[in-house]
Amino acid sequence: MRFLMGFLVLLWVGCQGPKKEKSGPTLPEKGVVESLPPSQKKVILFFGNSITAGYQLDMNQAFPAIIQQKIDTLGLSYQVINAGLSGETTASGKNRIDWVLRTVPDIFILELGANDGLRGLPLKETPKNLQVIIDKVKLINPEVKIVITGMEVPPNLGEAYTRQFRNIFSTLAKNNAAVLIPFLLVDVAGRPSLNLPDGIHPTPEGHLLIAELVWETLLPLLELN
Repeated sequence: MRFLMGFLVLLWVGCQGPKKEKSGPTLPEKGVVESLPPSQKKVILFFGNSITAGYQLDMNQAFPAIIQQKIDTLGLSYQVINAGLSGETTASGKNRIDWVLRTVPDIFILELGANDGLRGLPLKETPKNLQVIIDKVKLINPEVKIVITGMEVPPNLGEAYTRQFRNIFSTLAKNNAAVLIPFLLVDVAGRPSLNLPDGIHPTPEGHLLIAELVWETLLPLLELN
């Protein structure tokens, strides 16, 4: 718990705005979105901030790319799209989602909200923004499967704020029949060996653990034959 609290305080200090990616966006100012060639593969779209983007890592070290490797090993017909962008808030994500949805997802993994909480933004807007994103995804594909990844905020924001923030993700998942990962960094937060020198962002080893957590949730949603 001490390590977790320390990590969250560092995250509060370090995630106040966009950070430069080592392997930056393939499409400027829109986030990392890989173009899909014409194919019959189903699409798994990861939409998030610096965690999804793989801050300061090569793209193949970020957890969405590790998920693609697992899929390829099983010979499944899915393509992962990494639409992560550092510093993304739910408001900026709401503004960006139309551009991202030029590629229609079959599975949509939503990893947003942490930057709202870490900046102490009024939390009444966060679930509204996330719901708009989900509604737009459902509009373009009513059959989409949705996974929501939860995060935590520093305790210095107050018990009520921390509890309200945590409940956003579980409520959103329940209201949208989505699958919930309660805390994406549960195996990584506060462990120096699994985070970069900034003490904030996961190392390649940290992303391996995140990928395992996500994979446990994702695998039952895949069509295996």
